[in-house]
Amino acid sequence: MNAAPALEVADACKHFALGDQTVEVLRGVSLRAEVGQSLALIGPSGSGKSTLLHLLGTLEPPTSGQIAISGQDPLALPEPQLARFRNQHIGFVFQNHHLLPQYSALENALIPTLAFPSAELRRSASSVRLSSPSKPAEPSKPQADRRERAHDLLTAVGLAERLHHRPAELSGGECQRVAVARALINQPDLLLCDEPTGSLDRQMATTVADLLFTLHRAEQAALVIATHDLELAARCDRRLLLREGTCVEA
Repeated sequence: MNAAPALEVADACKHFALGDQTVEVLRGVSLRAEVGQSLALIGPSGSGKSTLLHLLGTLEPPTSGQIAISGQDPLALPEPQLARFRNQHIGFVFQNHHLLPQYSALENALIPTLAFPSAELRRSASSVRLSSPSKPAEPSKPQADRRERAHDLLTAVGLAERLHHRPAELSGGECQRVAVARALINQPDLLLCDEPTGSLDRQMATTVADLLFTLHRAEQAALVIATHDLELAARCDRRLLLREGTCVEA
């Protein structure tokens, strides 16, 4: 039996009320991303890229249509279970890092684990050790596993010496790398990025993009990036153009 795709969207529409009018932002969007595949969402400002990411991330429901993540329909879940599903299966990276200023890089990377602290890692914690041989996992408590994973992720993004620095002590690029680690901490099936390099200079944007692609492949997470950066989009396996609420292969 073939595994379910990481993401499948069928005829998704999103309408908003504006006074006595209805604004159709998305009109029958359908797309599919396989496990470990990368997609770029491109299109002009106002074309619905961020709105589509919100639907994919279950942050809001579509007006109509279906969204499945790893074969599951998260929007059929009641809110407490939906929150847990989102936390465990979806990671987010935004243009601004949104790190909490009072916490260290390590503590910020661990924040998504605090909502459901008893949750077990769904895959081996050693999967992120990109340049070291894997070793058998030793029995430990879930939070100890998470802390080890946060350390490994921050090491993988080049911040092994900055674990205990707060955001004010880090550069913008370093903060965005912490945000990447935070997004991956719960081993999501789906990694959603909204202009993840938009606030960085070209050199740091390339560094962060390199990390996103390396880590999503290592983690076998589907990657969806909304971006105006055509160089970044060109690195994805597929590019989808959003225009006037519709989505076509670019």
